[in-house]
Order: sequence, then structure tokens, then C-alpha cells
Amino acid sequence: MTETPVATLKMVTLDCADPAANARFWSSLLGWSVVHSEQEYAMLQGPSSALGFGRVDDYQPPPWPNANGSKQFHFDLAVDDLDAAAAAAVQMGATLPGDQPGETWRVLLDPAGHPFCLTNAANWG
Repeated sequence: MTETPVATLKMVTLDCADPAANARFWSSLLGWSVVHSEQEYAMLQGPSSALGFGRVDDYQPPPWPNANGSKQFHFDLAVDDLDAAAAAAVQMGATLPGDQPGETWRVLLDPAGHPFCLTNAANWG
């Protein structure tokens, strides 16, 4: 039996130092349109949800690796070719840290230092 959800996720908003730069990066990576961009806030619109970026004074990115589990969030993004996708993400402004904990995914950092994973799409079924 399926219950009606109480809420529907429509947007995730990430803290950062430069909303416009993060919006450009994630727009390039996901192919979503930047629908709003200013110094304090930027937003992307995807097929069924949105991704926002809010400027925070003295923003400090979470460290990687992080034994304390305070990375704040991460996205798992399915890709067909890990190496090609990682190279494209780096070209768009991501960083590929040396510490990589697995064989079927790559941890990258967005321009504000948020970790995200590129994962082998075949593993998602």
C-alpha cells in the first residue's frame, strides 16, 4: 500500500561563498537552467525540482576525507563512464581529491568544496 507523502522535495539549497559560480558549475554538470543568479542567491531549475545556492559570510567547506561525518550532504550522480565524467566535472570547476574510497565511484568537490559522487550507472540497475 502506498501512502500519500506529507511533503514533496522541490529544492535543495546549499550554503557557499559564491552562489553564481556554484550555479554555473551545477548547471554545466546537470544540464539544468540557471533561472536566478545574484550575489546572495542563485537557483537552477531541473525537470521536477530545483537546486539553490545561498551565500554565507566566511563560508568554510567541509573537509574531505571527514572522519567526523560532517560533510553536510552529497549527491550520488549516475554516469556511463566514470573517468570521462570525472574529467568533464574537473573541466567545469570540480576538484578530484586524491583520497578515493571506492572503485565504482569517484568523489569530487564542487567549487565551494561540497563533496559529490559520480557513480557507475550500471550499478543502479
